[in-house]
Amino acid sequence: MHLSKHLEGYDKDIVEAVLGIAEVSKAISRGFITHQGKAESDNIYGEQQARMDVWADGLFIKELGESGLVRYLASEEQPEVMEFESDTDLGISIDPLDGSSLLSVNLTVGTIVGIQRGGVLKPGNEMVGAMYVIYGPLTVLVYALGNGVHEFVLNADGDFVLRRENLTIGSEKRLGQGAARNTYLLFHEEFISMLEADGYKIRFSGSFVADVHQILHKGGVFTYPGYRGSERGKLRLLFECAPMGYIVTQAGGAVSDGYVDLLTIQPQSISERAPVYIGGKREIELIMGLPK
Repeated sequence: MHLSKHLEGYDKDIVEAVLGIAEVSKAISRGFITHQGKAESDNIYGEQQARMDVWADGLFIKELGESGLVRYLASEEQPEVMEFESDTDLGISIDPLDGSSLLSVNLTVGTIVGIQRGGVLKPGNEMVGAMYVIYGPLTVLVYALGNGVHEFVLNADGDFVLRRENLTIGSEKRLGQGAARNTYLLFHEEFISMLEADGYKIRFSGSFVADVHQILHKGGVFTYPGYRGSERGKLRLLFECAPMGYIVTQAGGAVSDGYVDLLTIQPQSISERAPVYIGGKREIELIMGLPK
């Protein structure tokens, strides 16, 4: 089944936005060869951008904003929320190319998208949907619009076709963990030690979207915690944590900042960071139950 057929029954503006994102992702999957290297610019976090970051960001702005598919667009590569003339009230938060620092070593990267109505600075539990695209050996699109989590693969004809429907999080013991161990906060160090003692195998690539994609399929937990010197962690609440948390939760998992359900957090700015624990309910209950 093609993606467009699978989306039948959802609101027209949401369908058009999802299909627009899918079309841009096809262009991105073809563009890695011709957009290599670093750009002569930094993003709003002071990080040097890859040429692919800048190019992909421009494609999404043109497809979603300038074409009127959405009214509000927040990109990890832009300093402010952009507003466009549109007949819809859709708001999109997007990380155009998550994990782009791995491009130089040819590891998997992806696009992460959150979908809201009436703006973008809202907690994740008010999302109407989220999606991501993985650019790996296969180009894979995963979406959730409040009715399960569904996976599509880009075929040789250039169409996204259904691969797996109604995904549920796996049950294997896998652990992806960011931050240096000598900076761990005490409760996080206890959490990691408990998982290691329970036989969890470490799986960590440095691409958030790719690592969570693996946890979704295989099971376990991914964490990039708060740590000494950066108690709010590294990852962005709006662009990374909340959309992926929405999808994993829709698949029967859970997400937390270590203290509360991450999807209940009200973002104060588009640049806000958050510690993240994302994966199976058992693992998330464990971290939330530890004394802080």
